[in-house]
Amino acid sequence: MYVGFVGLGTMGQPMALNLARAGTPLVVWNRTPARCEPLRAAGAEVAASPAEVFGRAGTVILMLADEAAVDEVVGRGTPDFAARVAGRTVVHMGTTSAEYSGGLQDDIRAAGGRYVEAPVSGSRVPAERGELVGMLAGDAEAVAAVRPLLAPVCRELFDCGAVPGALLMKFSVNLFLITLATGLAEAFHFADRHGLDQRLLRDVLDAGPMASAVSRAKAPKLLSRDFAVQAAAANVLENNRLIAEAARKAGLASPLLDACHALYRETVAQGHGGEDMVAVLHALEARTGGGSDAAVSKVTEHRG
Repeated sequence: MYVGFVGLGTMGQPMALNLARAGTPLVVWNRTPARCEPLRAAGAEVAASPAEVFGRAGTVILMLADEAAVDEVVGRGTPDFAARVAGRTVVHMGTTSAEYSGGLQDDIRAAGGRYVEAPVSGSRVPAERGELVGMLAGDAEAVAAVRPLLAPVCRELFDCGAVPGALLMKFSVNLFLITLATGLAEAFHFADRHGLDQRLLRDVLDAGPMASAVSRAKAPKLLSRDFAVQAAAANVLENNRLIAEAARKAGLASPLLDACHALYRETVAQGHGGEDMVAVLHALEARTGGGSDAAVSKVTEHRG
């Protein structure tokens, strides 16, 4: 039986391509039909609707933008829902709230289906290379069945227990990623406004203990002001919101996350939501305004 894949965006398309190239019998659908053409060329079959995907596939992978998109694709809240999910395994790989995922699991189980929560860590380039890190949650039997299916997509897969354990794990990882990338952008901004050689900053970072896969991917983009999207600022803002809401519900302090949230909100408001997350540099530059003297003045005022 076919495996279904719905959602061929920045991440979903390369993920589905890796499955097709690995020989997975794939049937795909995307709201924008042109996104399906590389999959067709790779041997996948293109469905005319989400209903057709569910009709032909025993396992359906969803890599969709938000909760509304997931509900629409599975037909949740309509008479079509039970017919689509009964007897099938739904693999939710997008990022939504933990509460939403738990409710979706309950509804799918009640309709006679199985559910696996499987968010991933990584951006477009790791997705293209099949080097994402996957987190799995759900019934042990369903997780065990899905694990080998995702091998062409993920370099490593980790069991995170019951739903919503995988999403909460991703939130933990993304909290670190967001604060790390924002700090890196601020470091380059600081160096720039002090007249330092930013190439030298990159080299010093690469040679020292602060180097990481994130810094090595994002520092060259900051250096060349390359904002071509790998992980969009608008998506980072949405992730930030979900993590902040989870923190509030648990009564947790998240001061670094909250500072980043404000900066990404400003980045998106300035029209940079479709650019890479390092476009947060624009918000930092806007706050600083006119040059090094203004930056030093702001620091002095803050300390005072």
